[in-house]
Amino acid sequence: MSKQPTAGRGLSTRLRTAKGRTGGSQRWLERQLNDPYVRAAQAAGYRSRAAFKLLEMDERAKLLRPGARIVDLGAAPGGWTQVAVAKAGPAGRVVALDLLAMDPVAGATVLQGDFQDPAAIAAVREAMAGPADLVLSDMAPNTTGHNATDHLRIIGLAEEALAFAVEVLAPGGAFVAKVFQGGSERDLLAALKRDFAQVRHMKPPASRKDSAELYVVATGFRGPGA
Repeated sequence: MSKQPTAGRGLSTRLRTAKGRTGGSQRWLERQLNDPYVRAAQAAGYRSRAAFKLLEMDERAKLLRPGARIVDLGAAPGGWTQVAVAKAGPAGRVVALDLLAMDPVAGATVLQGDFQDPAAIAAVREAMAGPADLVLSDMAPNTTGHNATDHLRIIGLAEEALAFAVEVLAPGGAFVAKVFQGGSERDLLAALKRDFAQVRHMKPPASRKDSAELYVVATGFRGPGA
């Protein structure tokens, strides 16, 4: 079981305002310095605090297991990939795919490309050498600041990730994708409930309280053509 980081005893770090630093960047830096998950990620060698989100969801849903084949979509900078490799172990296979270049992760195959590109899909299939047990997506589009637009965009991205997962998952497999709180996800949930035995929302403790992000966690893939 992963140990949840705890904040210090009311202590916080405040930065002196640097010349040329905007108020927004000042607040971001202060939040990073005072975030227990950021400090814990650095101590554990994870590339991002997001690693704890996956660990916390795994504690609840038992998503990761030794020997599993796992695909991590939108993997950069690699925090989820690191967790997947550790949990799958030497008998597993982890394939990480992102539009951006990503530093290698020991034990994983790291690919650069668009997950909707047939060439990238073929490369993932070849690297997995078999159907996937789990497809992960922590992808999110660039936000516009308009909540309704941002919600629709991330739901669209989750629907595309689901379409990918349906193509590569083995029966009994699982799918995790980031969404935002709000409406207009009826079609996504209907598709998930059609294709998987159980569908639920999770907001892991590592997800910031002021963030609108949620995750859909679907388990028990019924198989192609369900």
